[in-house]
Amino acid sequence: MVISNKSVLVLGSWGLVGSAICRKLMEENPKQIILTSLKESEAKEACATMRLEYPKVGKNFFVPWWGNIFVRNEFKDLTREVILNDQAKRTKFLDDVIEELTPEVLERSALYQLITKYKPDIVIDCINSATAIAYQDIFQSSRDVVLALKNNSANLRDTVEKLLATQYTPQLIRHVQIFYRSMNIAKTTTYVKIGTSGTGGMGLNIPYTHSEEKPSRVLLSKSVVAGAHTMLLFLMGRTPDAPITKEIKPTGAIAWKKIAYGEIAKRGKPIDLYDCAPNKGIELKGKFKIKMENVVEPTGQRLKSVFIDTGENGIFSRGEFEAIATPGQMEFVTPEEIAESVLYEIRGGNTGHDIINALDNATLSPTYRAGFMFQGALEKMKRLEKEHNTNSVAFEMLGPPRLSKLLYEAHLLKKVYGTVNAVMKTSPKKLSADLTEYISKDDALRSQIISIGIPILLPNGKTLLRGNDVKIPAFRGINELDITPEHIDDWAKNGWIDLRTINMEQWKYRLNEIQKEVELYTKDDTSSRNFRTMEYWSDFNDIDAGKIVGWVFTEEEKGKRMK
Repeated sequence: MVISNKSVLVLGSWGLVGSAICRKLMEENPKQIILTSLKESEAKEACATMRLEYPKVGKNFFVPWWGNIFVRNEFKDLTREVILNDQAKRTKFLDDVIEELTPEVLERSALYQLITKYKPDIVIDCINSATAIAYQDIFQSSRDVVLALKNNSANLRDTVEKLLATQYTPQLIRHVQIFYRSMNIAKTTTYVKIGTSGTGGMGLNIPYTHSEEKPSRVLLSKSVVAGAHTMLLFLMGRTPDAPITKEIKPTGAIAWKKIAYGEIAKRGKPIDLYDCAPNKGIELKGKFKIKMENVVEPTGQRLKSVFIDTGENGIFSRGEFEAIATPGQMEFVTPEEIAESVLYEIRGGNTGHDIINALDNATLSPTYRAGFMFQGALEKMKRLEKEHNTNSVAFEMLGPPRLSKLLYEAHLLKKVYGTVNAVMKTSPKKLSADLTEYISKDDALRSQIISIGIPILLPNGKTLLRGNDVKIPAFRGINELDITPEHIDDWAKNGWIDLRTINMEQWKYRLNEIQKEVELYTKDDTSSRNFRTMEYWSDFNDIDAGKIVGWVFTEEEKGKRMK
């Protein structure tokens, strides 16, 4: 796409790659760049640096924003420790991650508020999401729970809740859900993720750890999250109303930001120097203590040396950098090379480095052979239905329950009326009455329906035919729920056979839309443009439940496959 006069949101713009991308963007004359970082000081520093380098742009051209995009907006400036160590905040965090994505959960998220406020045309995501999620260290949280159980700890609840708050999958899924919904609302057209392999391109033999076993489980967790993130973006790239989705995944260390001499800082804090004189040595006997107090004496100095700043990977000494970047080790790629690939992809070029496109090209898609055999399989099933005098409608194994509900409702229309044309000539009130009469007399069909967990709501909207278990509402640990008109409408829509007049009106509307589609697009057209022709619908002299529900999922529910 053309970047000129477009607004661009760069997440993680203070970092190595984010900074390089912002500079590269300036060659394309965008309308505005929103620069974000975790900390206020970083976001403002990134904007100040860009203003110094590009003094001719307007005052509001570079816009700073800061905070944690993985939490609700009210928590965006709090550390993870503050959130998790406060029970009220921790409860809110778990609700945001574990419960369903309601409009309220979406709208209070920091990411949603950021995207919908600025409505960027392009989003470039330079945050190392895999590190942010995986380095919460689910293994240590699990150990804490095991120890709490072993010691019958009074803090067991807190420990378990902290483990739940560390689970990678719910956090990652919620993050992508919010990203997709937010960009859809903001009408963002292009999303590019700077991803990671988790190991800098190395394999299971990677020698670099943080004192864990080799390979490090925490490091491999980063690869797991990165891979899962890529697959979710792969799906987003196959969603018709999502932005064009790309991911550049460097497989090497990324370096560098600067080379200098000065104080060495770890996680933003300088390293104070201590000393343990030979005559103060600790005798090795009994039990070894990992942490001890009053063993060393502060020297009053801080560690200073020559260093290379590799951004989020940290500060390396010359020896460390040489070891990691030497041929045969992790080696490295420069942020400018990454930025070049990102901009080329946004402009519509093909660098060969977009992993989403690579996955598209490497996956095995539906085949001509399978399509050729499809009709034969259906005909064989129809023959067996006649042979055994049965109807193969739904078993509630594919899901969602709405699928079974719709299939059985269409099947009832077929059993009572036979054709779409006959249904369209009947009033909704009579449809409701006739279907109710039929289901009341057909004990076998009624038994099949309720036995797979699909209840039947009678026309009065107050009486339900059901089995011991139901699929909707789904069991979420609470067995009793309030019965309200709103709940009944919701449950009926999602998994109950609904014999009320209002649902019959919906079926007539649905079938009318199908007929209008055929009349509009396929009348007198014998080309390959459309496949749902009059012949496909058997001139509406039949009711094929599978075809009709397929149309509902494709058109009414916008669930169409695009690749």
